[in-house]
Formats: sequence, C-alpha cells, structure tokens
Amino acid sequence: MEKPLEFERERELMVEQQLAGRGLYTPRLLKAMREVPRHRFVPPGYRHLAYADGPLPIGNGQTISQPYMVALMTDLLELQGDEKVLEVGTGSGYQAAVLAQMAGQVYTIERHAALAEKARQVFDELGITNTTVLVGDGSLGAPEYAPFEGIIVTAAAPRVPRPLFDQLAQDGRLVLPVGGEFGQHLQVWRKEGKSFRSRAVIPVAFVPLRGEFGWSSSEWTENEKRL
Repeated sequence: MEKPLEFERERELMVEQQLAGRGLYTPRLLKAMREVPRHRFVPPGYRHLAYADGPLPIGNGQTISQPYMVALMTDLLELQGDEKVLEVGTGSGYQAAVLAQMAGQVYTIERHAALAEKARQVFDELGITNTTVLVGDGSLGAPEYAPFEGIIVTAAAPRVPRPLFDQLAQDGRLVLPVGGEFGQHLQVWRKEGKSFRSRAVIPVAFVPLRGEFGWSSSEWTENEKRL
C-alpha cells in the first residue's frame, strides 16, 4: 500500500539533498521536482526506492533516470514557461512530466510502444494535459511540430542528429549526451543565427540513441543502463 505522506517527505528530501545540495537552485525547477510524484513512474516493485539517488529499471531494458540528471538537463534548457519542447526518449515519462511543469507544450517520442502507452496512462491519471506522446525514431525528431525552443535527448548519440539541429528554434537550446558506450559528455547547444554554440557540462553514461541518426545494435551491444 502506498503511503502518500511518506512519499512527500522523501520527495522533499530528494529536492533538498540531491538537487539544491548539488547546486541546482532555480525556483521553478525545484517547485516542479517537488510537485511531480516520481513514484508514479516507477514499477510497483521499486517504489520504495523511488526517491533514491539513482536510476531504476522500468522494463524493455530501460531505466527511469536519476533525479539529479532529470533536474540538471531540465535546468539547462532555461525554460521560462511558454516554450514548446521536444523530448527524445520518453522512457517512464518522468522527464516529460517535469518538463510539462516548466514549459507550455511538450512532445515526447519513444521507440518502445509499450513504454509510450504506459507513460500516456500515467499522464492521464495525473491530469497532465500539455504533453503529447509519439512512437517512432526519436533521432528524426518530430518535424511536424517544429520548431522547438528546447530539445532534450535522454540517450547517447554518436553526434548531434542533424534533424534536431534543423528543428531547433532561433535561440533554442538542445541538451543531450554525446559519445560512445564507454562514456559521454552532456552537451548544451544554442542556435544563434545560422550557427550553433556548444559547451560540455559533465561526463555521463546513458543508453544508446537508436535510429537513423543514432547507434545501430551492431555498433553498440552493451547492456543498456541509463542514468
């Protein structure tokens, strides 16, 4: 049986210790992380660990990301509240749910139909109405809904997929891990006129981005583990 008050206390500690305690202070971000019930995106067998400082399995070889990583990637988008955002890699739906608190409209794309459907169900149960879940090759983005003021990729790409550059709005931000199976760097790209400016933030370890502009199974066969 779930214990709502206990989850609330654990969520508050998560925000204070894992986020603010590591230098994430943006008020809107911390408010969103306090309001989104992470345990609702975690399989029942792992809910007692929902607010722990680490990833958890969600099926299909995927995980729900570490709370700090979700918060950091969201913070790097510098959202003000009215943006249209694309997430590549829905997974559990937790990252998209946090983005939904921070942006005007969220589009999230997942290659595993079962995970996409589960995320839709949780969004419906929580009354999250500004998020659209798509099924397909996330490395191609979602051109029918572009341009996006923010794009976030929750899987490691060998390089920035060209379609995502093309779908980024002027002054938009793109946050993604770039590298190989033995490690990547989290990067932030900003569109400035006809060019892009980038910076590396921290070393990370994500599962591979699959698809036309991602990794093939023959190139990356390691067991998939996402932070």
